[in-house]
Amino acid sequence: MTADDQSAQTWLLDMDGVLVHEEHALPGAQTFIDRLREHEIPFLVLTNNSMYTRRDLSARLARAGLDVPEEQIWTSAVATAQFLSDQAPEASAYAVGEAGLTTALHEVGYTLTNADPDFVVLGETRTYSFQNITAAVRLIDEGARFVATNPDATGPSPEGPLPATGSVAALIQKATGQAPYFVGKPNPIMIRSALNRIEAHSETTAMVGDRMDTDIVAGMEAGLTTHLVLSGSTRREEITEFAYRPNNVVDSISDLIEGV
Repeated sequence: MTADDQSAQTWLLDMDGVLVHEEHALPGAQTFIDRLREHEIPFLVLTNNSMYTRRDLSARLARAGLDVPEEQIWTSAVATAQFLSDQAPEASAYAVGEAGLTTALHEVGYTLTNADPDFVVLGETRTYSFQNITAAVRLIDEGARFVATNPDATGPSPEGPLPATGSVAALIQKATGQAPYFVGKPNPIMIRSALNRIEAHSETTAMVGDRMDTDIVAGMEAGLTTHLVLSGSTRREEITEFAYRPNNVVDSISDLIEGV
C-alpha cells in the first residue's frame, strides 16, 4: 500500500471483476465492504451495466452473498440520466434499453416519447429490435441529440461475447453520421457524478477496478488514486500495453482490506 491509500476517505468500487464474477462473490469482497462500514467510510459500487435498476443489482449482489443497498450503487444509466437532467432538465427522450435506463430517466423527470424527442438515449438490452434502431436513426436525422450509456462493444454471456451498446451505437452512427456522447466509463463524468452523489473529493477518493481501459483510465482522468485488481478482465502482462499506469496493482480486493 502507498501513502495515498491511507488517506482515502471514500471509495468507488467496480462491480464485475472486483466484487463478483458472474453470480459469485469474489474472495474478500464482503470483508472489504464490512471494513468500510466499520470505519464509516462512504463508498459506491459502479457498473457500466445499464440494463438493470439499482434495486435489481442490489438483489443480484445479495444472491452472491454481498450486502450492498441500492443507494450505494451507481450505474451508467443513472449517470446518463443525471447528465441529461443537468444539461436539459425535464426534457424528452426516445430510449432504447431496459428498465435500468427507463427507470433512471423517469426518476429525473424525463418524458419518454417517440414524438420529436430532445434526445435519443441508447442503453444495454438483450433484445435490440430493428424497428427500434430504425426509429432511433430517423429521430436523430430529424434533430434529436444522440447519447449512449456506455461504449462497451461486447458484453459477457455463458455462451460467449454478445454485441453491446457500443456496437449498436456504431451502427446508428454509421447510418446517421452522428457520433453519440457516451456517459459511462471511461468518461470521467461518470466518476464525477458518483463523487457528487456522496459529496466526495477526487484527491481523497480511491477507485478499484479490473479494466485498464475503463476503470483505471476513468479514475486517473478524474484525479483518483487507482487500484487495479487482477481478478477480472485485465491481466498483469497487459498493463504495459497502456500509456498510463494504476497507482497500485493487486491480485484481488482482499489485498486492499488492511489498508482501509
